[in-house]
Amino acid sequence: MTGFPKEFLWGGAVAANQCEGAWNEDGKGVSIQDVLPKGMAGPRTGKPTRDNLKLEGIDFYHRYKEDVKLMAEMGFRVFRTSIAWSRIYPNGDETEPNEKGLQFYDDLFDECRKYGMELIVTLSHYETPLHLSEKYDGWCSRELICFYKRYVTTVFTRYKDKVKYWLTFNEINSILHAPFMSGGISTPKEQLTETQLYQAIHHELVASAWAVKLGHEINPDFKIGCMILSFPVYPLTPDPSDVIAAMEKDHSNTLFADVHVRGYYPGYAYRYFREHGIKMKVTEEDEAVLKHTVDFVSFSYYTSSCASADRERAGEGKGNILMGISNPALKASQWGWQIDPKGLRYVLNCLWDRYQKPLFIVENGLGALDTLVKGDDGIWTVDDEYRIDYLREHILQMKEAVEDGVNLMGYTTWGCIDLVSASTAELRKRYGFIYVDRNDDGSGSLARYRKKSFYWYKKVIESNGSEL
Repeated sequence: MTGFPKEFLWGGAVAANQCEGAWNEDGKGVSIQDVLPKGMAGPRTGKPTRDNLKLEGIDFYHRYKEDVKLMAEMGFRVFRTSIAWSRIYPNGDETEPNEKGLQFYDDLFDECRKYGMELIVTLSHYETPLHLSEKYDGWCSRELICFYKRYVTTVFTRYKDKVKYWLTFNEINSILHAPFMSGGISTPKEQLTETQLYQAIHHELVASAWAVKLGHEINPDFKIGCMILSFPVYPLTPDPSDVIAAMEKDHSNTLFADVHVRGYYPGYAYRYFREHGIKMKVTEEDEAVLKHTVDFVSFSYYTSSCASADRERAGEGKGNILMGISNPALKASQWGWQIDPKGLRYVLNCLWDRYQKPLFIVENGLGALDTLVKGDDGIWTVDDEYRIDYLREHILQMKEAVEDGVNLMGYTTWGCIDLVSASTAELRKRYGFIYVDRNDDGSGSLARYRKKSFYWYKKVIESNGSEL
């Protein structure tokens, strides 16, 4: 190998709840995101409130044709998005789907295919129907497996000739730290027992395996993957105790991919369950279904962290929900996420060596404060050289991993168009190649503008990664 394969899938990624808006149009039900006006970290409300930017998002629901055209102009070979479960089954437990919701995704997928764009679709991306959370306590209930099976059977059947690549759950391991947003669990985090939490995790893993089984039955050409929040965990020092601490922290993440890829729980998980008094209900049918393993492993990559056996240092890190101790060798973004391009090469090699399954980077990007300026040509743009630098360094490490022999399918940058942050529900934390004129106070025209990175990424795709 001297570069990326010819069939490499370059593109970008969004999530329905962060861009679509139209939260109550055409029969859509309320999702857990509609009651999180401050994002993951903030308190949830009993009902949707006006200060929740996600209720309108960037109005992708009405403007998707304009946005897909811009993505096609960049040369996207693939577009990652999600289906809002509550558009298809408003409460989540109905027996019949909402036709208007299904038609919207028909229209969106057709628009992408018009430009020759493949789709990679996430079935559940932090948008569990709120009713399932309130009535069933989200994934704590085994009943959600049945509701999820009905939902995925509906969309697999409907879009079997339009979508090839599917992801079952977004960043499934994030449920460890954000049980409401990730698992729709209404029990307060501080009251949730580890047995309840791991039972919910088990239900999700079983549901994910059911999706693989059903999807392959509906269309054997489907490629169905898992999706984890991935980051390397380095020992803070060479002390063997710190090395073991890093290994154990890493286990909390690899557990999810291990089950998806191998079809059973690893030994270190049973030890953890044993030593923490965790007693889950696992049926023989569950064990049989888990053997339906994924076709590829996808993941998000933003940062890395360190681990130490010193418990007093365990909470030092800042940034995303799975952070550990900050690495003194690295710089951080404006939001405290440490920037570690070489960590991406390391993660790619670790996952490839561990699973020997094709890998797909479905999220990577830099959230930053962008300033809209008028260029010398009179056209409004954003001079986001900092974003270009960030992405260039990560793509260079992807190329190194491919040279190492890693089978890498594709790369979709996160927030290819500005959208509402999941963690903070802000719009000022921008990731996109396309600037959207909307602000945290809800003001703005919603007009779209090409950033400097827009033209840079277009060249990257045109050259298949040789021009960076």
